[in-house]
Amino acid sequence: MKIDEVEKWRPFTDAEGNTWDLSFLDAHEVIYTHRGEGKADKVYKFIVSYSFHCFCKDYPEQSEEEKRALMYHSPKESRPFCKNRYGLAQRYLKDMILSLDRQRIIHAGYGSYAVIEALNDEGERCYYHVPFKAFRERKKLRIHVTSAYAVDAKPGGGKVGFFVIASKLLAGKPLPHP
Repeated sequence: MKIDEVEKWRPFTDAEGNTWDLSFLDAHEVIYTHRGEGKADKVYKFIVSYSFHCFCKDYPEQSEEEKRALMYHSPKESRPFCKNRYGLAQRYLKDMILSLDRQRIIHAGYGSYAVIEALNDEGERCYYHVPFKAFRERKKLRIHVTSAYAVDAKPGGGKVGFFVIASKLLAGKPLPHP
């Protein structure tokens, strides 16, 4: 698979020597099937990639020493590793992306969409803001997750169906916007 984003994330090793595996965020293919009563199934094959903003965050209260100790260097930029974002991504992110066709998706601004709801370990609804871009790259359908982080309140934004995004993308038509 040839894409313009990171395909395989190298693990992060912290100052104590602990290694944090990031392979669950390696680029992968997802097939979504749109089934309609009385209609032939429509299959959409996407290549999905993830930004390091899904597991890195620069907090203003961190000292320069703390930032240096946590620094993760990606091909495009560097940012401190965030154990909280890492844990959330490991717990929720891939499942949310694999089920985009069944998720509530909203407009997230700047040409992005976001999926926002997940179930926590107690089975309660929680808000995990996962903005993503949908586009074509070298004739392939692509999703790039630009960030992923917990939010306290349900974010606003108009609802949009995943298959509306996918069908317009495949047809080369403008994507839905608010």
